[in-house]
Amino acid sequence: MAPRFLPNSTLIYVGDTGEKWGYYDQELAGNLLFNVQQHGKMPDVILYVEDKKWLVLVESVTSHGPVDSKRYIELEELFGNINADKVYISAFPDKKTFTHYAQEIAWETEAWIADNPTHMIHFNGDKFIGPHKK
Repeated sequence: MAPRFLPNSTLIYVGDTGEKWGYYDQELAGNLLFNVQQHGKMPDVILYVEDKKWLVLVESVTSHGPVDSKRYIELEELFGNINADKVYISAFPDKKTFTHYAQEIAWETEAWIADNPTHMIHFNGDKFIGPHKK
């Protein structure tokens, strides 16, 4: 997903269901003014797109479900002090799994399906991919 839709992004964090420390760029996270401390609250993947100042928060549906309204608010609070626009993406392995969760996905987020990697589904009406400006 990232090479196609976020080609200049930098990986900051990848969670691991066991240890929750699959990968963590502590220096870049610190520069963005956040620290991975509450493992259970962290999204599965965090990317940063420097030229756009986007913090991209990706949830793998197979670990905790999609970015629904509750999760959207949790992530907004967790990353609220960061001076970057947030982009929320729910990642699905296939269309069948997407269909199961589709009604739960929060507005102003994106969905990506691994078995159709060249497409994204946008749960917003004013843009292609990016943060939702309030």
